[in-house]
Amino acid sequence: MNYLKLLFLFVFLGWTQITESQNIEGRTMTNQLVIQSNILNEKRTCLISLPDSYEETSLLDQKYPVIILLDGYTFFKTTIGVVHFMSSARNRNHLMPESIIVAIENVDRERDFTTTKIKTKRPNTMGGSLKFLNFIEKELVPFLDKTYRTEQTRTLIGHSLGGLLVLNSYLDENRLFDSYIAIDPSIWWDEELMKNRIDSTSLSGLNKKLYIASANQGEANFERNKKRHDAFYSLMSDRFGPDLKIKVAYFDKEGHRSVPLIALYEGLKYLNQED
Repeated sequence: MNYLKLLFLFVFLGWTQITESQNIEGRTMTNQLVIQSNILNEKRTCLISLPDSYEETSLLDQKYPVIILLDGYTFFKTTIGVVHFMSSARNRNHLMPESIIVAIENVDRERDFTTTKIKTKRPNTMGGSLKFLNFIEKELVPFLDKTYRTEQTRTLIGHSLGGLLVLNSYLDENRLFDSYIAIDPSIWWDEELMKNRIDSTSLSGLNKKLYIASANQGEANFERNKKRHDAFYSLMSDRFGPDLKIKVAYFDKEGHRSVPLIALYEGLKYLNQED
């Protein structure tokens, strides 16, 4: 696809245009911040990308939506390029507003992205996703709102186990996010829990958009991947009917590792379409 080639170009250009370094204490421009989390009892590093127009003197009162990106180090450069391509005035696409991107680097993704433990032969730290979401919403987001010119419009994006966390956040009506992108989410982790979450979710908490991208993982993984994504959508549709704002897209030419690029583009386009 031609637009995929363009996206790759802007991924590169988006990263090379970040040239300044920030000092958190001075509240100047930064590419990285380290925040001490009392909830997680550890320091967490985040990578920050500010829009092109953030420092324009004529726009110093403008506020920007926030994108929270999981697996931050892995997807930061790609997301910068996609968002820049879709939102920058230089490109005149206007497919979405310029946004502040906040990419959280990993410490223990099995701990942070999973709600329950699965029995394993080795000791594990699984099941800490509630604490991790609380860190994002009670420590990271307030810091961002205090430090940057943020709108109260927030999107959460995650891939694989990160996509599982996205779905669990979406099903919690008390969460701060307005929209979600779950890229090839690992629903297989605890399928029964997901069914129970759907059964206990109220429609009042679902006035928000969710985009699910499903990759082709081959026949061997069809049962635990695409079939479960489709089942999630079916369960939600059966329970809530036409009021849902969910889109599930299947990319049969993309695998688990290649699907994030096209999913970011298509997902952000869907989230920013007028209803």
